[in-house]
Amino acid sequence: MSTTGTRAGHVVVIGAGIAGLAAAHRLLGRGARVTVLEAADRVGGKLLAGEIAGARVDLGAESMLARRPEAVTLAREVGLAERLRTPATATASIWTRGALRPMPKGHVMGVPGTAAALSGVLSDEGLARIERDADLPRTEVGDDVAVGEYVAARLGREVVDRLVDPLLGGVYAGDAYRISLRSAVPQLYRAALTHDSLTEAVREIQATAAAAPQTGPVFMGIEGGVGTLPLSVAASVRARGGEIRTGTRVRELRRTGTADRPDAGWRVLAGDRELHADAVVLAVPAPAAAGLLRAESPAAAAELAAVEYASMALVTLAYRRAGLRLPEGSGFLVPPVDGRTIKASTFASQKWGWIAEEDPDVVVVRTSVGRHGETAVLGRDDAGLVEISRHDLREATGLDAVPVATRVTRWTDGLPQYPVGHHARVARIRAHVAALPALAVCGAQYDGVGIPACIASANAAVDQLDGDLRAVRELTANPVQSLHGGAGQ
Repeated sequence: MSTTGTRAGHVVVIGAGIAGLAAAHRLLGRGARVTVLEAADRVGGKLLAGEIAGARVDLGAESMLARRPEAVTLAREVGLAERLRTPATATASIWTRGALRPMPKGHVMGVPGTAAALSGVLSDEGLARIERDADLPRTEVGDDVAVGEYVAARLGREVVDRLVDPLLGGVYAGDAYRISLRSAVPQLYRAALTHDSLTEAVREIQATAAAAPQTGPVFMGIEGGVGTLPLSVAASVRARGGEIRTGTRVRELRRTGTADRPDAGWRVLAGDRELHADAVVLAVPAPAAAGLLRAESPAAAAELAAVEYASMALVTLAYRRAGLRLPEGSGFLVPPVDGRTIKASTFASQKWGWIAEEDPDVVVVRTSVGRHGETAVLGRDDAGLVEISRHDLREATGLDAVPVATRVTRWTDGLPQYPVGHHARVARIRAHVAALPALAVCGAQYDGVGIPACIASANAAVDQLDGDLRAVRELTANPVQSLHGGAGQ
């Protein structure tokens, strides 16, 4: 593959979500001249800081997986080290079978090493079904398989429906019976290739983790909200000479190379301006990337156009603390099988101490609504989504107070889906892109939807422009698991 060095060239980054901003930050460290183009009127993509009733909150993603270094490292590099915060509580619940029940521990992404680990969440029949795993013949997973399909074959559907599905749904807003085991839970996929028993495989994963325990928190947030991270990265980019243009949609991306000069670069038509770039980092969602690559790589565009997305909404509610009582812990997940509307709730003031410290008289609660394929509920107006959230919160926790303020944040087509075969599609996209000199892609649709995964994707894209393919190959082979699934859960 032909590449271009970034140290002396002009690199255009298309997209100012966290992936695009991280790429720009890394490029400036390599000595490149950087221009970032963003169609929206703000930076940050799915990370958005806001406020409600005077309290600073996140209106998008609210935490970062800290067991991966990328997000925490970037936060420190842009001056946020003193604002990094661990959750005030790591205790969570699951609202299932008519009650809030403690989130089980001793599982890997909801898959237990023993039936006893899920006692209290599953029925007696469900627990008995887990015990049959050791006696079943081997289940072949092939090149890939749906998480739900494989786990249900080994342990029964109740494990999937009551625990695996809500855990995965919290990350992908998707369906466990469609989500790729290889891409979403790679450690379980690898174990399935070499073990006949799934519970035995989980116990081995847990034993390995116990033998070399990781220190430090699993998740971290940022005082003021994770949504302040892209703002700080953007400020750092500008302070180091990078240019960021918001409200600037890229209309066309074309190579300027010829037979004599195949690496001459790219022409970028953005708004009413034309830019010439030595290299381009494409850090936009799959549909936009497909549109921009259609002229130069129809094959890559076709693969990107096939990526599906889920829409969702976050409902943020603020209450007066006086007389208010919430269950302990950080919140709860809701299995779709229970027929509720909300899929999760976060007791934000209890999870993040800085919210409670800033205004002790205000309690902030979040709910999330919407999964892949669900359109009817998201068709309701904001007042309707608030009403639904209040109803489910009352049913789950007894919270019947009237909020003093509410906010609904809609993320239309916000989360890329990782169906069976996703890893192969990503490999094909990267192979097509590799045929185009001085171009790299990054973002949530490739190797993981979490913040560290997006930053890792951006770092690999910049390395690729410098001719170093090691990180791209590693990510393609081993996606970044976006939810911690270790033995401590």
